[in-house]
Amino acid sequence: MKSTIILSNNQINHIIKRIAYQIIEVNNNEKEIILAGITGNGFLFAKKIKTTLNSISSIDVILCEVIIDKQNPLNQVTTSIESEKYKKKSLVLVDDVLNSGTTLIYAIKHFLEVPLKQFKTAVLVNRNHKKYPVKADFKGISLSTTIDSNITVEFKGKSTIAYLD
Repeated sequence: MKSTIILSNNQINHIIKRIAYQIIEVNNNEKEIILAGITGNGFLFAKKIKTTLNSISSIDVILCEVIIDKQNPLNQVTTSIESEKYKKKSLVLVDDVLNSGTTLIYAIKHFLEVPLKQFKTAVLVNRNHKKYPVKADFKGISLSTTIDSNITVEFKGKSTIAYLD
């Protein structure tokens, strides 16, 4: 099966900038926000958003890795920072691809145990195949694909591409 590039590095950089501006717009009164990236590509995507946010805004951005077993999401979900650091803060949960919503819903469940000021989600690609009622507040693109299709996002140094196979 042949892979088709659906987002080039330039397109992804443009999306990152747009999402960063949307995050600022929703959090314009905040002094500090938490970007919580789901382990793996979600965390790498969150890092890129943080870099852009730092270059265009004075909001203090705290990066947090959400450690979740994507194969067994019922296993305990943990974060790289203590929950006290994001308590009563504005938090954006970040992942690369929203497919069935399983990973996001279990990550969201973890954050529901802590009172947050505001909770939003951001994804690069929204596949529209949700098993759970999860939505992306900030998304790069929405793509309707077949269930058997796979979207892969590759982070290689400063270059990132997304392709469908």
